[in-house]
Amino acid sequence: MAHSKTLLYTFFTTFLFSSLVTANYYQNISPSYLGFKQEKLTHIHFFFHDIVSGPKPTVSISVESPLSGKSKSPLPFGSLVIIEDPLTVGPELNSKQIGKAQGFYVTVSQDAVLELELVMGMTFTFTDGKFNGSAITVLGRNAIGDLIREMPIIGGTGEFRFARGFLQAKTHFVDYHKGDAHVEYNVYVFHYESSTSSEEVFANGVQFIAEPTLGKI
Repeated sequence: MAHSKTLLYTFFTTFLFSSLVTANYYQNISPSYLGFKQEKLTHIHFFFHDIVSGPKPTVSISVESPLSGKSKSPLPFGSLVIIEDPLTVGPELNSKQIGKAQGFYVTVSQDAVLELELVMGMTFTFTDGKFNGSAITVLGRNAIGDLIREMPIIGGTGEFRFARGFLQAKTHFVDYHKGDAHVEYNVYVFHYESSTSSEEVFANGVQFIAEPTLGKI
């Protein structure tokens, strides 16, 4: 009988402990818990400069396509390009810089045409004004032959935490001899305005996994 009670007690305490651990590795919280105010929609406008020519190009072909030299396309199917492109207020490369785009694009169309189809993954990091140090991340298809291309915003950091939305890209000018491209971007992003800094909000981040009840077992 005593043995049965011991087994029952062991089973009960094990079940209780495992239930508490299972129930407390996550929790539902309000955005205000992280210092976030009301969600808002922001429109950001800038120009993106993809520079191939000159002494300091902003693009690098990281992986060449097996079709290089065989295709009529300037960037054959399967090419991978790494970018660090400046973002400016005006269409001129020497206008005020407000950030940079860092990421990649891959040629995804097998058609040997001048107007490429790309998949782009990049982060717009801002270096000026209210959004200095904050970033927006984009991932999507860019058919550069289309007048207006749309890509989704998949996230962000800093002032753009929980970012969602879309952008529209429109070619401003392309130098087909040099390969340089200047693109106008209109970004529409939903995000929360934060009333506190990252350090203040997450200084005690351990509270998300710590549960006082466990200490009472």
